[in-house]
Amino acid sequence: MASEQHNLSSFDNAQVPSGKGRKFAVLVSEWNSDVTEALCQGCVDTLKAHGVAEEDIEVVHVPGSYELIYASAVKMKTSDAVVAIGCVIRGDTPHFDYICEGVTEGIARLNCQGTTPVIFGLLTCNTQQQALDRAGGRLGNKGSECAVAALKMADIVK
Repeated sequence: MASEQHNLSSFDNAQVPSGKGRKFAVLVSEWNSDVTEALCQGCVDTLKAHGVAEEDIEVVHVPGSYELIYASAVKMKTSDAVVAIGCVIRGDTPHFDYICEGVTEGIARLNCQGTTPVIFGLLTCNTQQQALDRAGGRLGNKGSECAVAALKMADIVK
């Protein structure tokens, strides 16, 4: 569903399992930090609202979105779920395409090979405004949506 028709922070609380007693790693790219820090805050706030203790949420900053793959592989070993948060905004070169494809494939591969879910929280936007709209702006907060996905996926692994 296109986010233009859906608020990313809108979900049915009754359908979200408690995260009490579970550990979550939230990995945050430092690139486009005005966006990624807002996404991180939405994620952390939502995890806490669903019973996850502050000490059970580990926030780790990585240099860029590509580094989310390695950090996810490391944090899968000590977490019930990992949320990988990044933001890539299209520029004048094909760099956007390579990073987006690499991160997508890397996180998909981790999900297929591992026993710990890795939630794909990479915004891939054409403009800065599109990213801001999804980081607490008019379309809600993708970080919050990722937290809900992490809670649901961690519940599957029980």
